[in-house]
Order: sequence, then C-alpha cells, then structure tokens
Amino acid sequence: MEQLLLHLRSLGFTEMESKIMVELAAIGQSSGYEVAKRLGVSRSNVYAALQRLTQQGYVRCGDGEPARYSVLAPEELTKMISGRVQASLSFVENEMPRGGSVSTTFYNVEGERNVMDALIRQLNSAEHEIIVDVWREEASLLRSELEQAERRGVRLLWAFDGGNAASPYLPWPPLAGMEESEGRKFSFVVDRQWCMLGTSGGSVNGMAQAVVTEHRVLVDLLLGHFMQEMVLFELEQDMAPELERRYGHRYRSIYRKYVGSDDEEERMEARTPGNTRDGY
Repeated sequence: MEQLLLHLRSLGFTEMESKIMVELAAIGQSSGYEVAKRLGVSRSNVYAALQRLTQQGYVRCGDGEPARYSVLAPEELTKMISGRVQASLSFVENEMPRGGSVSTTFYNVEGERNVMDALIRQLNSAEHEIIVDVWREEASLLRSELEQAERRGVRLLWAFDGGNAASPYLPWPPLAGMEESEGRKFSFVVDRQWCMLGTSGGSVNGMAQAVVTEHRVLVDLLLGHFMQEMVLFELEQDMAPELERRYGHRYRSIYRKYVGSDDEEERMEARTPGNTRDGY
C-alpha cells in the first residue's frame, strides 16, 4: 500500500487524492462521507479532493443523493496519466528556451537510484563509444542498457574488476589517521565527452555516490587510466614471468619506489586476495 501511494504521489497526486483513489479502487463505489469515515479524515478535505479528481477525469461522480464516486479502472487510469505526462514532456522539450551558455561544472549524485538513473539516461543517448570500468555487480545491473547501445552500433570497451584491486599493482595505502576508502569504485566515459566516477555498495552510510562532469580534464584522466589498465593487462598476459622475475610479484620493487615501505606493502598483500582482471 505504501509503495502504491508513493508512486501515485510521484505522478503528481496529493497524499489525500492518492488515498482516496486507492480506497475507491478497493471498495468500488462510495459516497464522500463513507470515504472520509473509512480514512478517518475530514469530510471537507475529502470532498475537495474528490472535486479535483472528478474535474480531472480520474474519478466519476454518479447521479443520486448522496453522490457516489468511483475511480477509473487501473488500465484506463494509467493510460490517461501516461498520455498527459507524455504531452507535458513533449511540450517542455519543444518550448523550453535553449542556447544559454553553461560553463562546464562538476555535480554530485547520491543514492543508488539517482546514480543509476543519471547513468542510464546517458547510456541511452550514447552515439559512438562507451568505456566501462566497473565491478561485475554494477555491470549486471546495466546489462540491458549496454546491450541496447551495442545494438545501436555504439562501441563498448570493458574493464571488469573481479573482486579486489583494479590493476596489477598494489593499492595506495591510507595516510596516518585517514580511513581507507570503502565501496566498489566505478567509472564511465560516454562519447569521450561525459563521465561519471563514483562508489557503490559500501560508501559513506552505505549510499552510492558519484561525480558527473563533462570537464575535459577529468574525461582525459579517466581515458588515460583506462588505457593504462588495458596496456598493463596486455603486458601481463604476454610477459608475466619476465615481469615477475625483474620486478617481483605485482611489480613489488616499482611499488616500493613510489608508494610505501615494505611493512605497508606486506600489510596490503596480506589483506588483498588474488586479482582477476578482464580486458575488453
């Protein structure tokens, strides 16, 4: 019931209107007095809401005294709502002023649903190329949209994290007093113009968070990172024994030069399971 009321409110109905429509759908036909009594609310509020719903065509008012009301059948109701929403969307798309200059900005998106909605909108509008660097959990959620993009002729480049560090080299250790980052990292670059970078499944308060921008610097950084990942992946496939002989497991001697001490490295190695990385 709560989910149904929530969706009705998201379609523009007030809470009172939503409750009245659900109540009428459940009992079939009723007077305003009976509806108010069943809902335990003011009759004046119920009659005002019934008047609005009747004027909009979602509720029918029968003849007689007292007047008895009934809501449209679900298929009729949804068809009417859909038609009006589509008409409004088309009007807004055609009449909204265009051409105002907008500077390139960064903006934050929070919450699993908001992150996925923003991402799906962009994937559905991709024309040339989508670069995906995700964990398998997130990739499975977007399978339909990515398959549709591929059918449209969009080029897909993939990098999947198999469950831990996203590259052959060791992760950066946290600085003293700083917590290690949580959650699964992901990034997308669409048509080499739009990008999203974020985490899901364990970030602050368990909430998915992402940064979205068309800023050239971040787009280029993500493109460069993806290319580096793929080059390292190919090199490791071709030269793994030689790389390990010269530099140690997971390029240990190079890591020590730039990142941290042996103690930090050993701690990371003990905490991190074997890496699995798939190319595109």
